[in-house]
Amino acid sequence: MNAFEREPDEVLAELAALREADAPTHGGRVLSYVYDSGLAELDELAARAARLVQPVNGLDPTTFTSVAAMEAGVVGFARRVFHGEAAGEAGPGAPAPGAEVVGSVTSGGTESCLLAVKTARDVWREANHGDERMPRLVAPTTVHAAFHKAAHYFGLELELVPVSADTGAPDVADVVARLDDDVALVVMSAPSYPFATLDPIGEVASATAERGIALHVDACIGGFALAFRDGLPDWDFRVPGVTSLSADLHKYGYAPKGVSVLLQRGRDRQRRQYFATTAWPGYPVVNPTMAGSKPAGPLAAAWAIVQVLGEPGFAELTARATTATATLREAIDGIEGLEVVGDPVGPLLAVRSDASVPSERRVDPHHWADAARGAGWHLQLQPGMFQSDGTVLPHTTHLTVTPVTDHVVGELVPALAAAADAVRGVPAIDGGALVGGLIDRLPGGATALAASSGPDSDTAAALLSAFGLLGGKGAGGALPERMAPVLALVEALPGPLTERLLVELLARVVEPR
Repeated sequence: MNAFEREPDEVLAELAALREADAPTHGGRVLSYVYDSGLAELDELAARAARLVQPVNGLDPTTFTSVAAMEAGVVGFARRVFHGEAAGEAGPGAPAPGAEVVGSVTSGGTESCLLAVKTARDVWREANHGDERMPRLVAPTTVHAAFHKAAHYFGLELELVPVSADTGAPDVADVVARLDDDVALVVMSAPSYPFATLDPIGEVASATAERGIALHVDACIGGFALAFRDGLPDWDFRVPGVTSLSADLHKYGYAPKGVSVLLQRGRDRQRRQYFATTAWPGYPVVNPTMAGSKPAGPLAAAWAIVQVLGEPGFAELTARATTATATLREAIDGIEGLEVVGDPVGPLLAVRSDASVPSERRVDPHHWADAARGAGWHLQLQPGMFQSDGTVLPHTTHLTVTPVTDHVVGELVPALAAAADAVRGVPAIDGGALVGGLIDRLPGGATALAASSGPDSDTAAALLSAFGLLGGKGAGGALPERMAPVLALVEALPGPLTERLLVELLARVVEPR
């Protein structure tokens, strides 16, 4: 008896057709979101490993002992490359000298960051029993948005420290000046996502350790690349004041989404990360991460890749990405009208317009990214930002470089140069003027715009339609071909309104049709 409504091959063919509309995940033409090693055999290894554990539930490593073995292997590798095996004293109020660095595998960087903040909050609460203040989380403005989410979820006040528009790094004295006994956690990045800046971790850690304040290093995007780079200041567990560290294996660990590692200095600290209850009539629940049931596939893929590559393999892949990054930086330095932001440690970088050249020779990075996309290269546009001290971070274009980029850099460099030539002298889109020109098309005009920080779904959809961002056929058709106008709107509209519209846009894209 055939109980299938459709033939499996027919369904898989439909899926293959859907995938054809996606940006290419391999081949180096997408310089964000995907991390291509350039080694087809690693992809096959990951797929075979995941298939072997497809029915396994990672919820219970005592029933599925393979989960325990693989997690121990992945955490052990991470602890070794981030110098946690010889980690020493983390400073007053922190774990004792020689405290063991232990960790967990999570579903991705966001979960690792959330758990780091949740742990720090709980440790702070325990140490300040009866203190009714809202604890603070201090971080540079370039800290990943996951920490905004964590502060929102777990009830911390997020205090953002401005960074230099030239270097992308915060001033150490500015960070230290904000430290007090209500700070539960300070976060530094290695490197930051927007500009690939290595934050001043050692200097800040000295101050946090002296005050008994926890310091988390967010190495989610580049940690497994920087671990195999020489010549950088110490930024991992070699720094005594580092309390925890996150790094993603589905980025420069080349594993499929989603698998990350959160390491904590000290078993007692790490145990506060767990949730456990016996207060129900079912099985005892003990969760080291936020999920209960969870797939073992990404863990198995990461474990297999770590076993096959080892440290020499990771070092070789990092060298390829580093070489490609250097080539791209040299090429961009040679494009009139563009410049790289700061001194990125890679393997990623951000590009802005070069204000030192005449306006007719400048290249707007957002127009540049749109022109490159027209030639088949996907770069990531980043909006400008007003910081709390009144300084402005320019809008930029972000490039994430992977080992496969080294294979295509000969095509990519002339494509980037040609894209710059195509838009040189074209002024950046004035978001304020764009909004002003659209006000008359909005339901209720300027009054509606001013009052729209929390519109309902229908009003938000009407606003999106007025801005030309909704109404296409299919998920892809709902988005414009050129992203520069979209980013200009993001910069010009009030933040709460922009966020509400983006929520509506993404929600509408996945609604059933």
